[in-house]
Formats: sequence, C-alpha cells, structure tokens
Amino acid sequence: MQSRRWFLIQAAAVTSLAAYALMSGRMRLAMAADSTPGETFAVQHSDEQWHQLLSDEAFDVLRRAGTERPYSSPLNNEHRSGRFACAGCQLPLFSSSAKFDSGTGWPSFTAPLPGAVNVSRDTTLGMERNEVHCHRCGGHLGHVFDDGPAPTGLRYCMNGVAMVFTPGTA
Repeated sequence: MQSRRWFLIQAAAVTSLAAYALMSGRMRLAMAADSTPGETFAVQHSDEQWHQLLSDEAFDVLRRAGTERPYSSPLNNEHRSGRFACAGCQLPLFSSSAKFDSGTGWPSFTAPLPGAVNVSRDTTLGMERNEVHCHRCGGHLGHVFDDGPAPTGLRYCMNGVAMVFTPGTA
C-alpha cells in the first residue's frame, strides 16, 4: 500500500511540474511576441499583421516558439546552393554551404551568416537550451546544440517553416 501511494504522489508531482513548465513557457511566449521582453527589432508587427503575413504553422513557430513536426519540412531535403532566410522578414540566415544532415528531421547548419541570429537561454519544459532568434524580427527559429560536426562543433537545429530558401550563390 505504501509503494502504491508513493507512486501516485510522484506521478502527480511529475505531471504538475510538466504542466507548470509548459504553461509558464507558453505564457512567457504569449506575453512577449518579440522573443525577448523589452528588446526591440527593426521589423515589428502586431499579432494580427503577423497572422496576415505568415501561415498558421509559421506564426506558431516564429511568434510563439512552436516546433514543427520532424521530417515535415521540404527544406530538410533542400540540397541546392543558396540561402535560407527568415520567413518573417526575409533576412538571410544560413548559407547552404553550412547545411548538413543531422538525422534529427529538421534542417541543420554548422553556423549562421554573420549578424543574422541572436541566441538566448530557453528553460521551458524543464530543459536548458539555447534558443535561436532572427536578429531583424526576433522570430523563433529553433535551437543550437554543441553536438554538431566540424568546423564549429555546433548544430543549429532550425524549423523549416520559419525559413524560406532562395537558390543561387551560397
């Protein structure tokens, strides 16, 4: 009887903590449409304007820090020479020469273009990660991890729906 009660108490605690982490993260994001409270960006729009400019999926990712399903983006299999830009403001973010197949289901890069992104700490869902934002509009792009290949050792794991691809010079 004691072990069953202990199990139920632990299960309730874990569920409560997960719900709190999810809600506090979503509430934080809902209160700050521009990823970092108090920060201003060169491109700013109201939520209504962003809804008009972006698909529902792109709005969820760029403006609410959502995540697209793995392997759902055509950009994951984009192998032509060119540039990947922010779907919200068209700022060039990544060169195709920095793209690699990470096997994660999201477009991955070893490095962004100079001055293209900002990185901030993300502690939602009880994890500590480095969140990547567009420098021009503050849109959420994905996360960066330190398990990537040479030359940087970094893996910029981006949501494809947050970007557009333009073929041409990388």
